Amino acid sequence: MQYRPLGRTGLDVSLLGYGASPLGGVFGQVDEETGIRAVRTAFDLGVNIVDVSPYYGATVAETVLGRALRGVDRDSYVLASKVGRYGEADFDFSAARVTASVEESLTRLGTDHLDLVQCHDIEFGDLDQIIHETLPALDRLRAAGKVRFLGITGYPLPALVRVAAAVPVDTVLSYCRYTLLDRALEAALPEFTTRGVGVMNASPLAMGLLSRRGAPAWHPAPPPVREAAAAAARLCADRGVDIAQVALRFAVEPAGFATTFVGSASPENMARNVAWALTPVDPELRHDLEKLVAPVLNHTWPSGRPENAVPAGPDADHRRSPTREGRHLTEEST
Repeated sequence: MQYRPLGRTGLDVSLLGYGASPLGGVFGQVDEETGIRAVRTAFDLGVNIVDVSPYYGATVAETVLGRALRGVDRDSYVLASKVGRYGEADFDFSAARVTASVEESLTRLGTDHLDLVQCHDIEFGDLDQIIHETLPALDRLRAAGKVRFLGITGYPLPALVRVAAAVPVDTVLSYCRYTLLDRALEAALPEFTTRGVGVMNASPLAMGLLSRRGAPAWHPAPPPVREAAAAAARLCADRGVDIAQVALRFAVEPAGFATTFVGSASPENMARNVAWALTPVDPELRHDLEKLVAPVLNHTWPSGRPENAVPAGPDADHRRSPTREGRHLTEEST
């Protein structure tokens, strides 16, 4: 495993992180003991950062993860959870709710502190509230020793940039914004790294677009992006390679990302993910894929409140409805 600094936190984290949303059953029914073994397998292979949220499985993911962490040296891993999102359209970034949320997460996870607490999908909230109420409330929890570092997450990068410019957050996390189909998160790195903010990537398979089975019916990507992704999967299959392997390796390569999260409730799949992340891709295949997806590169979809949007365009961030957004989670790599 390789390790990288997490911004100015002083922490070094594995270039592949464990995204715990599958433990909540968000991708299908999960056997709890198998899920626990998946977490332990990730640790055994050098993964040392875990990301979860009370939203994943309506607190089930945190509960199962808490059981997986029992008996594991608390200093051996970085534990990140979130506040502010609790259902498909249930957002509450008030000081009272996020304070209570952290306490609830600590109980479920069986720990006395979170290494990182993140405001979850901030594009669905009032950014001024997050700047002036939510993050100050979390900072008080930091002063009380309940959390060590503060972060924000979301899909549209302008929302993350605005909040990071206004408040000295420690981390930002975005998903689907650095994949074979989208390079925007890498382009935005200077907006964060010049402030010492650690940048974390998630959903390297673009929520299933970059997989053999293809995008699920609910996926918000426009048809040209879906078609390009399907063509990329066929090209990889013709070369005897799983596109997920190529996509995962591609996502972890930029040194500016502290980590890229991927999850699985299967120990075997998690071991495969680690191997894939550490295995270089054939340069010729990589070149051919780049040519194939070039016409749709950086195309996005709507997410969050319109007032958090920028003007529409091929390289602009848009917004999607809360109903659709409810399905968008750190993706299992299968």
